[in-house]
Amino acid sequence: MSTTSTMSAPRASDTSAPVSVTARGLWRGGRGFVALGLLVVLVAVATALVTGTSTEGRRLDPADTTLEGSKALARLLADRGVRVERVTTVDEIERLDGPDSQLLVYDTWSLGQDDLERLAGTQADRLIIGVNSGLPLLAPGITPRSAASLRSREPGCALPAAARAGSAYIGGVTFDVPGRGALGCYAGPEGPSLVRVSGPLTGPSTVTVAGDDSFMTNQRLGEDGNAALALNLAGAKPVLIWLVPGDTSAAVGTGDATPADLIPAGVIWGLVQLVIALLVVALWRGRRLGPVVVEKLPVVVRAAETAEGRGRLYRARRARDRASAALRAASASRLTPRLGLPADATPDEIVAAAALKSGRDAVWVRSVMYGPIPADDAALVALAGHLDTLERQVRES
Repeated sequence: MSTTSTMSAPRASDTSAPVSVTARGLWRGGRGFVALGLLVVLVAVATALVTGTSTEGRRLDPADTTLEGSKALARLLADRGVRVERVTTVDEIERLDGPDSQLLVYDTWSLGQDDLERLAGTQADRLIIGVNSGLPLLAPGITPRSAASLRSREPGCALPAAARAGSAYIGGVTFDVPGRGALGCYAGPEGPSLVRVSGPLTGPSTVTVAGDDSFMTNQRLGEDGNAALALNLAGAKPVLIWLVPGDTSAAVGTGDATPADLIPAGVIWGLVQLVIALLVVALWRGRRLGPVVVEKLPVVVRAAETAEGRGRLYRARRARDRASAALRAASASRLTPRLGLPADATPDEIVAAAALKSGRDAVWVRSVMYGPIPADDAALVALAGHLDTLERQVRES
């Protein structure tokens, strides 16, 4: 009996060999870190570009080219031969003070009581824009009266600077005219929005106060007669001393600096970068949810179908009374919170507040909100348009 023994050679699959690290494996393992690093670099570059070029950005700053700035007005004044001096401290104002100069002030939050008294003792004429803490000292006799909507207004006065400019986009705050030696312009039901006073109250200086600064900004300068009004007011003297508040150096000099004023701008951008990096890491290492489960609906109903169906029913039955009542009730419910009124406000309260906010006549507002039932479909459509106009004016005021 013979036996046959078979010996098989080992196969390649039965042996183990060391695996070397490849470039492809390294890329798969480290591509997340590379993407994170690139994102941080891009954010840093964008931050450097923004902080490196954005040296301006103050409202009514003669060196600011944004919509809120007033560099366009400063250039127009320079073309007319007016020397515009941008200052940030009271010492600079006193150095430039004189009978041939005018001081433009639009915010005095960085100035103390002593600084305001020093400004009140200067010889220069004063152009004060808006209401600020220095109004009692810088414009004696002129007191704020009430708020007024910003809109195009006619001058309605004999002041040459306003009469030559014509209509202007102004409002904001109205003032009480002191009386003798004073002129009030751009008046509405609430009072004038521009007042000029000269005489015993202001001494050798002429003081002009405007209720809002929008007509002097780059955004509004080209509208109506805004440019002419701004040039006539700011260019009345050969030298315009333009006080720009808010600089850290000015605030520190007066002792009114806040902790926020002492924080460099780069710190804020550094914190923004850290927050972005934290969000990226959270998204990268966080648990990933599964795909959204979409459920098939038996029927798709458009959201506006109910409103359209009810409108067709109103039209078929010629129920203009119900339709107009629904439009007015919906408009009143939307206007009430915007006007700061409670939900149970009376019609008289709503009409008075809406007229004051929109600048419309109270009789017209009452006719739109609580007037008679439209006589035909065209009148109903016109009513809807008037309600939309009233809501838009209240919203944009």
